[in-house]
Amino acid sequence: MAYALASEPGSAAAPMAELKIVVAGGFGVGKTTMIATISEIPPLRTEEVLTDAGRGIDDLAGVASKTTTTVAMDFGRITFADSARPMILFLFGTPGQERFWFSWSDLSYGAVGAVVLADTRRLEDSFAAVSYFEQLETPFVVAVNEFDGAYRYTPDEVRQALELDPGVPVLTCDVRQRASAMTVLIQLVEHSLRRRRHLTSGALA
Repeated sequence: MAYALASEPGSAAAPMAELKIVVAGGFGVGKTTMIATISEIPPLRTEEVLTDAGRGIDDLAGVASKTTTTVAMDFGRITFADSARPMILFLFGTPGQERFWFSWSDLSYGAVGAVVLADTRRLEDSFAAVSYFEQLETPFVVAVNEFDGAYRYTPDEVRQALELDPGVPVLTCDVRQRASAMTVLIQLVEHSLRRRRHLTSGALA
């Protein structure tokens, strides 16, 4: 499937763009919840119950109440048909545990951008996803999922802790709330388009 960006606003009969978005981050950070919250179709989930086999492998610090884990991917879809730039976003959620990272390459292929979800209680778990998309040169945003009871850090504090490039947007969100999750996706698409225009203008200069 080709993931092309739609024509510029105002162009005649702008085609519907089909964009692939990856939702990544550490174990238990809210990837499955975000896709379930925002998807217009029943989301595809590949969750399995956590068992004693994962004891000593899966770090449950901060997410002790979690009973399931994604072992392949999550999938959802959202359509923006009434916007000036009509598009369909296909959402692919990655597994958070290190032993399933081998699947990230396939899930990220052809993506126009990525959401790196972060939990301030386990911020170090975000480094792997940040490094991965930096190496791929895939546009991404960092979205801090503000869990109940977690300390509230400012976006600048998160940016400094993760050593992010100044151009990477850092947002706060509650992925249980549809409007909040939608804002993250919109910010990512806009960031990706800005990156595309910048690279195109640089190539033409």
